[in-house]
Amino acid sequence: MSDANRVGIVLVSHSAEVAASVAELAKGLAGGGTEVPVAAAGGTEGGGLGTSAELIAAAAASVDRGAGVAVLTDLGSAVLTVKALLAEGDELPDGTRLVDAPFVEGAVAAVVTAAAGADLAAVEAAAAEAYSYRKV
Repeated sequence: MSDANRVGIVLVSHSAEVAASVAELAKGLAGGGTEVPVAAAGGTEGGGLGTSAELIAAAAASVDRGAGVAVLTDLGSAVLTVKALLAEGDELPDGTRLVDAPFVEGAVAAVVTAAAGADLAAVEAAAAEAYSYRKV
């Protein structure tokens, strides 16, 4: 399956480095994940800590292949920024969803599931299921 049929994934963090590192980790654990369109949207345009609606919108556009876009966020204000973009209605590609999932574990689950060719609902469910991962 080519990436033309894959769900796109956007990872939104307050830190550009964190977003990029989680994207790299998720793609690596998905066997390279080269066919899954993943974009990091971290920090502000000036390189500082925070979130940027413009960076998020650009990242979503860059991974949109028509199968939907799953957006995972790290902290509260990132969630608010994505919700505001979704409410505006024309800033994000059609079929973009904010996914309620832990950032790292959810990103890995989303990329692995998308790499298997799953649809947006399955990618969202796999990422959300990461809340149940127990460590002890």
